[in-house]
Amino acid sequence: MSNKEYAEWQLRLLPFLRWKGRISRQTIRADILAGITVAIVVIPQAVAFASIAGMPPQYGLYAGMIPPIVAAFFGSSWHLMSGPTTAASIVLLTSLSVFAEPLSPEYVGLAITLTFMVGIIELTLGLARMGTIVNFISHSVVVGFTTGAAILIASKQLKNFFGVEIPRGGHLIDTLSSFWQQIPQINFFVLGIAMATLLSGLLTKRFIPRIPHLIVALLTGSIVSLVLNYVYGADATHIAMVGAIPQTLPPVSMPDLSFETIKQLAPAAVAMTLFALTEAVSIGRAVGIRSGQMIDGNQEFIGQGLSNITGSFFSAYVATGSFNRTSLNYQAGAKTPMSAMLAGSMEILIVLAIAPLVAYLPDAAMAGILFIVAWGLIDFSAIKHIFISSNAERSIFLLTFLGALFLDLEFAILAGILLSLALYLMRMSHPRLVTRVPDPTLPKRKFSDGGKHLVECPQLHIVRVDGPLFFGSVSYMLEEFARLEKQHPEQVHLAIAAQGISFADLAAADALAGEAVKRKARGGGLYLISVKEGLWDSLEENNAIDRIDPNHIFEGKSVALQTIFQKLDKSICQTCTKRIFLECQSVKYIDPLSIQENTKVPPLSDTGKNMAHE
Repeated sequence: MSNKEYAEWQLRLLPFLRWKGRISRQTIRADILAGITVAIVVIPQAVAFASIAGMPPQYGLYAGMIPPIVAAFFGSSWHLMSGPTTAASIVLLTSLSVFAEPLSPEYVGLAITLTFMVGIIELTLGLARMGTIVNFISHSVVVGFTTGAAILIASKQLKNFFGVEIPRGGHLIDTLSSFWQQIPQINFFVLGIAMATLLSGLLTKRFIPRIPHLIVALLTGSIVSLVLNYVYGADATHIAMVGAIPQTLPPVSMPDLSFETIKQLAPAAVAMTLFALTEAVSIGRAVGIRSGQMIDGNQEFIGQGLSNITGSFFSAYVATGSFNRTSLNYQAGAKTPMSAMLAGSMEILIVLAIAPLVAYLPDAAMAGILFIVAWGLIDFSAIKHIFISSNAERSIFLLTFLGALFLDLEFAILAGILLSLALYLMRMSHPRLVTRVPDPTLPKRKFSDGGKHLVECPQLHIVRVDGPLFFGSVSYMLEEFARLEKQHPEQVHLAIAAQGISFADLAAADALAGEAVKRKARGGGLYLISVKEGLWDSLEENNAIDRIDPNHIFEGKSVALQTIFQKLDKSICQTCTKRIFLECQSVKYIDPLSIQENTKVPPLSDTGKNMAHE
């Protein structure tokens, strides 16, 4: 193993070596504050997520303890924080409720086994370097998904922010419709707490940025709730609190690895894996764009896989990148992955030490905190930039954004990725073809598009092709060749400046070979100039070299033009006044008029006339 390969494996096994240089006294302080903030705020959410997943409430806490520590240590993102999520919880319930009754021991056992299986698949994909999926998530997808998720986060907190009853689990329209009907029932005590939390957090962030604004906001909301309950009484205010949580460590668990169980859960495991990885990578990249960090998709897959494998032995159900936790972690000022490790550790300590105190945190204060988080997720400058750019980017953003709002988050991500790929393939299927002409005004008569003041050789057309040649671009390329042939049928020779072509697949190689055969039959030829190694290798692999003719493939322009010139019809060259190439100077010019004069039939003499009459 070379030193480079050894270093890569070392970073793969010990990824903290990538960011250990970022650790300082200032970053440790920031990470501790961020970890405390996340650990406190996400506890009520974890309980809610467990209920959505059909799991006992404490299992949502367990999923937020060990998995984020492992994922942060073995992942690549500085800010991505794993844990239970709404979407993952819904997918878990949908997948497992057909096999067992939610909340039952059998159901919990299946959830633990599914978590282990998801972790194994994630780890395998990471080790197989399949993390390149992150490269297919365009910036417009990330912005659209983030914006939609931010609005959803806020909408889900309307009931806690205003103290009204809204059914759980509905889509955005259902949530807004229910809220509209509940406006007369708004609890102004609850609204006061939420507004105090929201305003104190925003003002602290604006005017005292050195103080952790989310903790200030949470304390402010809690104090306001205590004051209101003291003055008016809990029976009058009806301020809902988080409530008691179990004071237990996550118990050791064991996945059921029997063949029947694995076979039963395999389809669900694959579906959950694809969703979980897409969500984690999307969130990591979204925050990475904000923080200026490049995400290593392979390492992120490994981190997510190991977190779920480990979590399955500590009673955690499927954890993935969490928008709530990650955005809260980032906005709380986290600097390194230590914040996620500290958050997981502190969540354990909070559950053990101060669980009774957490029970007195008002839901309204939590809602105010999440409103701040949701607002911070919306990147207005990026949205503006997308809308003033291309129609394609606007379409990708709108599809992802509207899909997140009105359909499902996983569908929104996948739909955005698929549309990005479709538009990319459409662009790639139309390679740029530019006519090139030697320009006598440039040194060594370099090729130029020339505009209208340059003329082409009457026998040879030179075109530069920019872009890969593959099955999707073959039709367009042949249509362009046919158009050129129709416009200039006398140009039986076609030279392709191929410096912009990196490869050609089987369909493209066959198309080039077919064009070469067709032009040869017409007395011309097809030539490839400035061919790169990748194009040559792909043509050779597809057995197209001999059909094109290896003598028609050139590395440089000068040799190519000299060779092609020798194949031109010199009788046409002699009457051409354009003198396109330097080689044209060696051909003696013959005035076409003189040729016509010399080929005229001489007038008949008297003798000839008589003979003609006879």
